[in-house]
Amino acid sequence: MGFSLLGPLAEGSIRLPLCTFKIPAGFPSPATDHMEQPISLDEVLSLRAPHVYLVTIDGDSMQGVGIFSGDLAVVDRSIEAADGDVVVALLNNEPICKRLCIRGKRVVLCSENPKYPDHHVLEGDDLSIWGVITYSVRSHGH
Repeated sequence: MGFSLLGPLAEGSIRLPLCTFKIPAGFPSPATDHMEQPISLDEVLSLRAPHVYLVTIDGDSMQGVGIFSGDLAVVDRSIEAADGDVVVALLNNEPICKRLCIRGKRVVLCSENPKYPDHHVLEGDDLSIWGVITYSVRSHGH
């Protein structure tokens, strides 16, 4: 599974209304009296922070954690990657999105799809963690 870097965000933001109730997947009945103050998704997702960037995911090896090909991932470089984090990394000059698994002194970049093998980081390998994925956004349009 790879990814492609996107450019910096444009200035300005659009504020969207936030409902105080959860929307059921059955037969919702939203009411305007449950609206709170408007929010900005770029503020909620910290998109304007200098240590945050966006990537587009390419491939289906992370679908087990809900990250699919074409998803937009929010990556935070300020978070120190720990065991279990989903990371964006460079392994031997190849970009990769995997779960970081630390097994004793061994590092494994784990796929979340049984169709794909895990990547065991060996002694001669060059691994650089580019950040931890904090959110992913999916388009449900056609």
